[in-house]
Amino acid sequence: MKKKADWRYRIAHKEALIGIGLALFHFAWWFGFAYGLGSKPVSEYTYILGFPAWFFYSCILGIPLIILLVWIIVRFFFSDLPLEDEERGESE
Repeated sequence: MKKKADWRYRIAHKEALIGIGLALFHFAWWFGFAYGLGSKPVSEYTYILGFPAWFFYSCILGIPLIILLVWIIVRFFFSDLPLEDEERGESE
């Protein structure tokens, strides 16, 4: 007899894809600012709070942005799933 797929796997796969999407967004953010703005000669850099703009946006502003996005995603899009095996029941 074929065992029925656990419904939690579908939710776990969706949440894993969201996590991969966040990681790809973070890399695109970092890469875009680091190599997009940082590809100019040093004499043409603009500075924000004493840091080159490419560093400020990719490293200093990027981290709080990603932390905020992760918090929002976990808070509003992830589910709290039971880890107990449904077949065992409460008696074991």
